Amino acid sequence: MRLSAHLYRQHDADPAREVPAEGFGGWFRREIELAPAHTALVVMHAWDAQTAGVHPGWDRCVEYRPRARRILTEVFPRLLAAVRRSPLSVFHVVGGRDYYRHLPGYQRACRLAGADVAPAQVAPDAVYQRLQALRRDQIHPGAHNQVDVDAGFARLDFAAEARPVGDEGIAENSAQLAALCRAHNINHLVYVGFALNWCLLMSPGGMADMARHGCLCSTLIEAVTAVENAETARGEREKAQALWRVAVAFGFVFSLDDFLAALPASPDPLSS
Repeated sequence: MRLSAHLYRQHDADPAREVPAEGFGGWFRREIELAPAHTALVVMHAWDAQTAGVHPGWDRCVEYRPRARRILTEVFPRLLAAVRRSPLSVFHVVGGRDYYRHLPGYQRACRLAGADVAPAQVAPDAVYQRLQALRRDQIHPGAHNQVDVDAGFARLDFAAEARPVGDEGIAENSAQLAALCRAHNINHLVYVGFALNWCLLMSPGGMADMARHGCLCSTLIEAVTAVENAETARGEREKAQALWRVAVAFGFVFSLDDFLAALPASPDPLSS
């Protein structure tokens, strides 16, 4: 499977310039090779984004929700249908609630990974608790939004467009996702979902975790969005920064149409 990828040339800094990094080569495209039998699409935190206004406090503190809704309806159906017709595996990374624990793909991941040992937590004190409360009230999500956020998480579920099919692997942490990778001989994960610069990079089962397990971690430009702020949202500059980070630190960046065009069809078992 060969396709064009977006790469970023993070060299050579030019000491003669006022800003040495302006000597970097920057973005360029190159055809690369993927091994379909060792590559999986990872659908991460593709939750039911719900109709705008159902939980207005959630919309007020998670500004990317309208973009996520568009991606779910416009990109996910054809992406997942195409990947499911190909030799690539499909895995799901979940969290936030127990909406997935009854599914066979999650139960299989648990068996493969064995006992889940949660990281030992440091002890909080009264100052720690006050600082965390300050962050919740004044930074995110905001005290007046908390009720709606809690209500949204209470009914968390897969988006209809991202619901697992059959026994597709479902992982809630890196140990389970790594176990699925080992069972399927996967070493390259192509992440889609929400949000690229937050969950897909930092949450359990995200790129930072899976790079430590030896996986290449890539993404599809049109199948992700990012957490933006007041200064970056108009131009989606945080998404641009996160795509650069993926290209330099974790794997490759692909355009949706290039990826779909390169997907091979699964062999017809009746033809063998």
